[in-house]
Amino acid sequence: MNEYDSNRILDLVKKINYTSTKNLSVADCYVLNTCHIREKATDKVYHEIGRLKKEFRNKTKPIVLIAGCVAQAEGDILLKNEKYIDAVVGPQSYHQINNMILKVEKKLKQINLTEFDVIEKFDTLNCHKNSDNRISSYLTIQEGCNKFCKFCVVPYTRGAEFSRSIKEIVEEAKNLSENGAKEITLLGQNVNAYNFEGKKISDLIIEISKIDKLKRVRYTTSHPVDFTEDLIELYKNCKKLMPVIHLPVQSGSNKILEAMNRRHSVEEYYQIIKKLIKVRPDIKFSSDFIIGYPGESHKDFMKTIELMKRVKFINSFSFIFSARPGTPAFGLDRVNEKIAQRRLTEFQNVAENIKNSYRNKLINKTTKVLFENKIKNQNKYFGRDEHFNSVIVESNEDLTGLIKNVKILRGNQNTLFGELNLTFNQTNYAA
Repeated sequence: MNEYDSNRILDLVKKINYTSTKNLSVADCYVLNTCHIREKATDKVYHEIGRLKKEFRNKTKPIVLIAGCVAQAEGDILLKNEKYIDAVVGPQSYHQINNMILKVEKKLKQINLTEFDVIEKFDTLNCHKNSDNRISSYLTIQEGCNKFCKFCVVPYTRGAEFSRSIKEIVEEAKNLSENGAKEITLLGQNVNAYNFEGKKISDLIIEISKIDKLKRVRYTTSHPVDFTEDLIELYKNCKKLMPVIHLPVQSGSNKILEAMNRRHSVEEYYQIIKKLIKVRPDIKFSSDFIIGYPGESHKDFMKTIELMKRVKFINSFSFIFSARPGTPAFGLDRVNEKIAQRRLTEFQNVAENIKNSYRNKLINKTTKVLFENKIKNQNKYFGRDEHFNSVIVESNEDLTGLIKNVKILRGNQNTLFGELNLTFNQTNYAA
């Protein structure tokens, strides 16, 4: 979502004659778009400011703006502690960034824009076409969260759940398609909670799938509580909806899930997985896990291991509990750091073995790959298969934007390597 926001900020500032540069030393304005999910996010801001100070020691100082969730959560502190920062702008206020920059140009005082005005934000963005021209593009459909998991900072930095209208989302999707997008990932902090005038995310996906040039649809991130039957059934008939779901579970222990205020049980989570496999047998899953949440016993941890082995997630993102200031879990007694680290290592070893076993089974198999770009200075192309695995092939043909059948030859921890399957591509070229 921060990548989507950053792209939209670039669309906005073009109206006041700013454009992006890859050369930091010539920047007139520097925008640092931040995330506050993990610890030390604020430290990274100060580190980055230090880098800027060094770069511009003997030059004219650029305008320095801190955007995103760190700005929302700690804007006043940032402005007080670091005078090099000209302004902070929260994720629901960045539509005002042009006025902010113009005010800073006039050497006015430091500015703090951290209101929760998400309706005005999207009304403004709708007046500026999304210029993203990548083969695989992002599109925010929902922001905020009403779940208030005790460890999570999102409700305090992104606000309550807000869903954009189907009409404006479809229009933006059409625009992205005209720009060259063949795949769109729908974004939201709680994306499957999407609800606009009674229409759900399943209704939205059906409408977006009608765009002819668009070949693939994904969405992230989902919450188990909002995984409704209509969304499950959609996987039976919607071929553009890709068969991989990121569905964070966080823990395999009901005791810990209750302590987290996750509002679902392990059994309910298993039921969702079971139903999805029934309607789409080739479906795969990824998830997030918090290891060492306050109160987690060895027994609780082993239940998380059991869940990992049972579902066999093809990707997982696991971290030791990170206490975020302002959240209900911040003051809780933590699991011993060494114990938590040992558990994380054990969990990640199990997860990696499952991932490697899955990837080894892909060797000599043929998979459909959407190619996104040519690798710089090489005759190789990068793409992703339907399950979001990274794939690289060598080709003299320009594969950008094409979906091709690829035979997987080998792989490493992060990437699969293959060759175009000429037999399949001759018979199924329109895939």
